[in-house]
Amino acid sequence: MGFLSRRMDRRVAAYQRDLMETHYAEVENMYRQVRLWRHDWRSHLQAMKAYAAQGDLEAVRRYLDALDDDLSALDTAVKTGNPMTDAILNSKISLARSKHIRVEADAHIPVRLRLSELDLCCILGNLFDNAIEASLALPEDRRLIRVYMDMKGSQLYVSFTNLTAAGKLPKTGGRFSSTKGRDRGLGLVRMDAIVERLAGYLSRNSEDGAFTTEILLPQESGSSPESGDSSPD
Repeated sequence: MGFLSRRMDRRVAAYQRDLMETHYAEVENMYRQVRLWRHDWRSHLQAMKAYAAQGDLEAVRRYLDALDDDLSALDTAVKTGNPMTDAILNSKISLARSKHIRVEADAHIPVRLRLSELDLCCILGNLFDNAIEASLALPEDRRLIRVYMDMKGSQLYVSFTNLTAAGKLPKTGGRFSSTKGRDRGLGLVRMDAIVERLAGYLSRNSEDGAFTTEILLPQESGSSPESGDSSPD
């Protein structure tokens, strides 16, 4: 039994490392695009000045329209008040949009969270990746992910809902079955373990055409933060 437990721990740890590497790559790609856009801003201004000097206002208008479209694609969709949460959500929203998935996000976190960035990445990354994968089975006009995050008293409330191609999903042993295979299973195991360790609450609900995960995580100032957390000094 000890051997099997250690083997599972190694698999979960490897999955966690892969998730973190993927997430940081997504965040870095998003910020790289923003840096490139800012770098080119002076050239854009010079081009518009040249058109204006020629009196070609129609060319200036077309250039501004093109810049507006380009900037809209880079604009951060969510500003929660928590930098790490912003980075994770915006990188995942950008990924979802690249796959033609509509995302409706309402997230507000007016306090510094007392859970580690690693735990936050694992929870939000798994929720978003699972929702994206389920959405890809739908026609593009039906793809939708709803994200809601806010403080409820001293607890962080997280809700993810995505539309599904199947009806009500079946449960096995009281849990929803994985459709992705081993990696999805490891992601769920890791997320459940984090919520349990932080004395939180997790609920998954499948209704016809939609799947919802709700999580509550205590954020009392007296709790003991994990290493690498974002708790106040």
